[in-house]
Formats: sequence, structure tokens, C-alpha cells
Amino acid sequence: MVDKSLFRDAMAGLGAAVNIVTTDGDAGRAGCTASAVCGVTDEPPTLLVCINRTSRNNAILRENGRLCVNVLAADQREVAMRFATKDMDMGERFALADWYRLETGAPALRGAVSSFDCHITRTTEVGTHTVFFCEIKAARMVGGRDGLIWFGRAFHRVLAQAHAAAAA
Repeated sequence: MVDKSLFRDAMAGLGAAVNIVTTDGDAGRAGCTASAVCGVTDEPPTLLVCINRTSRNNAILRENGRLCVNVLAADQREVAMRFATKDMDMGERFALADWYRLETGAPALRGAVSSFDCHITRTTEVGTHTVFFCEIKAARMVGGRDGLIWFGRAFHRVLAQAHAAAAA
């Protein structure tokens, strides 16, 4: 088996979009920064989101049964940092940005590159994390925004022109 610190060091070379995962409902409002998010299928449109089981967000996400994955723009780094701060209360986290609602009622971040509003359809426990399978009910995009990725244990800007060139 691969040593935990070797695994983490190697994973630092796997760039990933920076996301804020939010929820709201009977269990309350919650949100956290996450990079372990990816598409699963487009029929039905589904994402997976991995959240540590010890995170206070995990139980709230489960109980609410809905979430919004907000893919951050490069100028939203401070939002990412605030939602990654473990001892900050949810009111302080959400006060930093402007939010709106899509179909499920989970908070969507104004100005995000993309927001995927989802119902949680299934969960699986893997090691220290819960994998949430999330069927997308609504999505919004803002064109021309530079993206934010996590690579080498630091934030980096991804130019919107690079995304447009790849799509051409």
C-alpha cells in the first residue's frame, strides 16, 4: 500500500477546479471548499462530490439532500479561503459573497464560472470520505471568467482564453 504522505505529495500534482459546495434546508445552511468534484455522466447529468466524514458539512448535506457546486472564478480566491476555514461560522462564510437560489434552494454563488444545483441521489463511504452522487437539476454559467484551480498546494488562475481555445 502507498504511504499516506506519498499519496498526498503525488496528488499535489493533480490540478483540480476549486469549488464551494453549499446546501440549505431543514438541517440548516452550510458550505465548504472542495476540489474532489467531477462529472459522472450526462444521462442523467450527474456529479460526484467527496466530503470528509468528520466535516460538519457532511451530516448537513446528507440531511438536506441537496447541494450546489459553485465552480470558482479566479477573483473568488478569498471566498475559497473563507469556506476552507474550519473554525469560522457559516454566517461569516456566507457574508463574504452574493448568493441566489436555483431549483433546489441551495445557495448559488453570483459570479461563479458555473453553478450546478443538485439533488443527492446516492452516497457511498470510501475510507475517510463520503462520495455524494448528485443529479443536476439546474445549471448556470458566466462566460469569459478566468477559472481557479488548486495545483501544487496553491491556487492558480486559468485564463478564460485557454478554455475558449480548447473549445474551438
